[in-house]
Amino acid sequence: MSSVRIECVAKEGYRIGESPVWDEKEGALLCVDITGRKVCRWNPLTGETQAIPVDAPVSSVALRKSGDYVITLGTRFAALKWKEELVTTITQVDKDKANTRFNDGKVDPAGRYFAGTMAEEIRPAVLERHQGSLYTLLPDLSVVKHFDQVDISNGLDWSLDHRIFFYIDSLSYSVDAFDYDLQTGKIGNRRSIYKLEKEESIPDGMCIDTEGKLWVACYDGGRVIRLDPETGKRLQTVKLPVDKTTSCCFGGKDYSEMYVTSASDGMDKEWLSRQPQAGGIFKITGLGVKGIPPYQFAG
Repeated sequence: MSSVRIECVAKEGYRIGESPVWDEKEGALLCVDITGRKVCRWNPLTGETQAIPVDAPVSSVALRKSGDYVITLGTRFAALKWKEELVTTITQVDKDKANTRFNDGKVDPAGRYFAGTMAEEIRPAVLERHQGSLYTLLPDLSVVKHFDQVDISNGLDWSLDHRIFFYIDSLSYSVDAFDYDLQTGKIGNRRSIYKLEKEESIPDGMCIDTEGKLWVACYDGGRVIRLDPETGKRLQTVKLPVDKTTSCCFGGKDYSEMYVTSASDGMDKEWLSRQPQAGGIFKITGLGVKGIPPYQFAG
């Protein structure tokens, strides 16, 4: 795979860059900076990034069928009107827990917004265990809770036939699969399909390609890995020039470009001087596979 090219396209220095999503209508890449408390949109034509500040840690962003975006903000699902820079709360979860926040989220093929929570971190990846849960915001704006006892609710996606839901609870160092019922949104029969190697470190964000293979960003592992969910085998490793790779998605005109977000939180001056692009957004080309367009929240 000598044709693989990695380029830092947005040197934003995000504290925790996350949740990259390609917005085809805008021809732009969305993402968030969780601890930097902003939702960002990077334009590949101008190279410029617009940012909308918010009032709490913002951990994921998704497209909305009716226009604009939905986000997970603190322990709230919220709507974001981009031009007006207006955020309105849809609903709140984890009301009984003072120290949790949402983490990664993504919309399923039926237009439901899945997102999970975690305890607030003391230091990167150091936190009170088992405080998180996995939720779904339904198109009627009601919320379903799937399960709790989660450490760091993270990467999620669906198989191409929509019958399997893939999910990462980071501190289990595992990529898991559930049977998925697209009609009801119910999940069951959880099993591990891949355990991370020591040098791969912590599994973070995840996306799927048109061949049904999973791509997982490895936090503190400085790489994205491609997995075959059927065989449980790693097919490819792409190393990046930063350690704290957080998430990945496909984008560009034909979804042949991969975008990878990264973080700089928890890095001291010396570490940052060795990795000046930490917190940037990276574009990977030449992978030879494409992704699928993101689903839109139907509510």
